[in-house]
Amino acid sequence: MLPIVTERLVLRTFAESDLDDLHDIQRRPDVARYLLWDTRTRDESRTALAKRIQQTDLKAEGDNLAIAVTLRQSGKLIGDFNLEWLSADLGRAEIGFVMNPDYAGKGYATEAAREVLRLAFNTYAFHRVIGLCNGENYPSQRLMERLGMRREAYFRQSEILKGKRVDLAVYAMLADEWLDVDV
Repeated sequence: MLPIVTERLVLRTFAESDLDDLHDIQRRPDVARYLLWDTRTRDESRTALAKRIQQTDLKAEGDNLAIAVTLRQSGKLIGDFNLEWLSADLGRAEIGFVMNPDYAGKGYATEAAREVLRLAFNTYAFHRVIGLCNGENYPSQRLMERLGMRREAYFRQSEILKGKRVDLAVYAMLADEWLDVDV
């Protein structure tokens, strides 16, 4: 993936030098709260980073593109995004995102996610992009709504997360809908 430069951010592939900032995100209980994994030790973050470094393109169904979101001015990693190719036949992908809460409320997540959707629809030509989140994860739901994604389903107590039944919110956008909101 070539770097994508916005007004305030650079979206790029992950590098070994991202370990400190990635661990700073992954060690936080407020980040891991709605994720499938618990807070991570530095070694666990190192292992996760090694995997993310390898996820540089979408060439076949099942591939995941790991996207490091950094501040343009300082190069500091503040976000970890995914674009996963779910189905070749259906042209379906899934967007996922984790941001450092210290940078919340500044529009960085929206700016980055908009570029990931642009990549999904304009570069990879997906027909449909979905986003899933815990039903109590209101910031993620608001982000997907700001992007123009539509809530298509809300499944009550449909998942088990860390031993607890939780709700699941499902959002989606079609390629032709993206054309209507693309900026």
